[in-house]
Amino acid sequence: MQIRINYAVVAALVLLPGVVAAQQANPVADAFRDNYKEQAKNLIAAAEEFPADKFGYKPTPAQMSFGDIVVHLSQGNDYLCGSIGGVKAPTRTKVDHDDAKPALVARLRETFAFCDQALAPLTDANLSEQLPFFGGRKLSRAAVMTLTTGDWADHYSQWAIYMRLNGMLPPTAKKPGA
Repeated sequence: MQIRINYAVVAALVLLPGVVAAQQANPVADAFRDNYKEQAKNLIAAAEEFPADKFGYKPTPAQMSFGDIVVHLSQGNDYLCGSIGGVKAPTRTKVDHDDAKPALVARLRETFAFCDQALAPLTDANLSEQLPFFGGRKLSRAAVMTLTTGDWADHYSQWAIYMRLNGMLPPTAKKPGA
């Protein structure tokens, strides 16, 4: 009995590092995909909840309207996720900030679905690869991923403020099931 226990302990000690390493093979890419999924859920929920007649709302003339941000996010998702994933974004018909809410929300959903496909094969193996970026610059894939995470958070925070200024709670401020 003791010999079997010793063999089991030795086997666990030999196999466990391999199992842990396999689970952690792409911690950065996995963390980015997890962040993407959470951001997509919150951004889509905010766009769905914001009233259609307020998509032109902006707190000051210098700011983007809610609809402007939908269009910006949609374009950004195609560009950034395509760049990060190394795939060409689909050609889409143009949407404008003053298009109807259903068309804008559908476009936002489409672009997040594209991100889902583009980011699926992402690994940590090529985080240092230089990617073309705005203005003819090149940035590492890791830098573009970090920038993208910040962009999603920035625009969600804008929407959270717009929602609160209109007497609404943003999705992340609501209790689960509310």
